[in-house]
Amino acid sequence: SRGAPVLLRPGAITRDQVEAACGEPLRDKADLAAPDPRASGTLEAHYAPDAKVRLMDAKALQSALDVLGAQAAHIAVWARSPLKSRSQRVLQRRMPDDAAAAAQQLFAVLRGFDAEGAKLIWIETPPHTPEWEGVRDRLQRAAAA
Repeated sequence: SRGAPVLLRPGAITRDQVEAACGEPLRDKADLAAPDPRASGTLEAHYAPDAKVRLMDAKALQSALDVLGAQAAHIAVWARSPLKSRSQRVLQRRMPDDAAAAAQQLFAVLRGFDAEGAKLIWIETPPHTPEWEGVRDRLQRAAAA
């Protein structure tokens, strides 16, 4: 509908795969005059659990857990890196090292943390590689709420 292929939202199919299928490079949606189609998946804040989501690198996550110490409560952590908490009340789940597996688990993990009473969900920022682009997009939308 725009006269050129545009990736509106990254997902399981990578940007490179879409470009290969189209036979031409994807254009940046900001470069085209047409507005984005109205769809829930394209909203800035979407996929958000009830708990507040914050993305952090592994070092910042560990530092935050260290500062809170044994008093930490109502916090859930989803990370690839091994982290330690002195509090038994911090919920921790291991994020898969594989982007596709992380994408499959993402919503179940967020909803599970909500069901367990988490008020804050801290997530290790995914790698900045093409295969993680869709997961990063979903997590950024969850954190924007």
